Amino acid sequence: MLNLLLVEDNMDLASGIVDYFLLNDMQCDHACNGISGLNLINKNNYQVILLDLNLPQMDGLELCQNIREQGIDTPIIMLTARDSLADKIKGFNAGADDYLVKPFEMDELVVRVQALSRRRSGQMKSLEIGQTKLNFFDKTVYCNDQLLKLSPTAFNILDLLMRNSPNAVSRNLLLHHVWGDATPDSNCLKVHIHYLRKRLDTVSQSELLQTVKGYGFAFKV
Repeated sequence: MLNLLLVEDNMDLASGIVDYFLLNDMQCDHACNGISGLNLINKNNYQVILLDLNLPQMDGLELCQNIREQGIDTPIIMLTARDSLADKIKGFNAGADDYLVKPFEMDELVVRVQALSRRRSGQMKSLEIGQTKLNFFDKTVYCNDQLLKLSPTAFNILDLLMRNSPNAVSRNLLLHHVWGDATPDSNCLKVHIHYLRKRLDTVSQSELLQTVKGYGFAFKV
């Protein structure tokens, strides 16, 4: 069952959407303002977030920007009565993945949610944990304000580890994430982990990349 979040201040519309999602085997939490929505996002994991543009306390654009600045890559659909090109551009620039103009057909909303739930957002600009920051536009990594020169493979490994931090990631998942079906031998991953740990250790006073014996690796601050 998909777990969704709807941030919408129109209670009648919100009730209808939540009920319709349940009929389609989707669980949907609801917040009636931007601050409440942000609190739920920081406490729960959602497959898709649906944001009204005109929200009290924190509007949809500001909430969307806040989500992306935190490094959250959950797909976002903007729900709004504004249908101009300029409004749509503002939504996409804020980090939205899709845009649905009110009034809309419930079946179309369900189809769009299902499509977005199968991927993570490409709108996330950066991911930051402690003093380590990944920039996805230019594929750079900074740790303690120092630029780390990483190979593309090391960047992909660090990306996955930071997205799951502080939880550990198994060796098998790392192998599949980086190399897909063309899985190399385990020594290849070992070499890249050694390379990545060495780069991080040169600029960090603590051990950020940790080995979880018999399982995999974890990025912990």
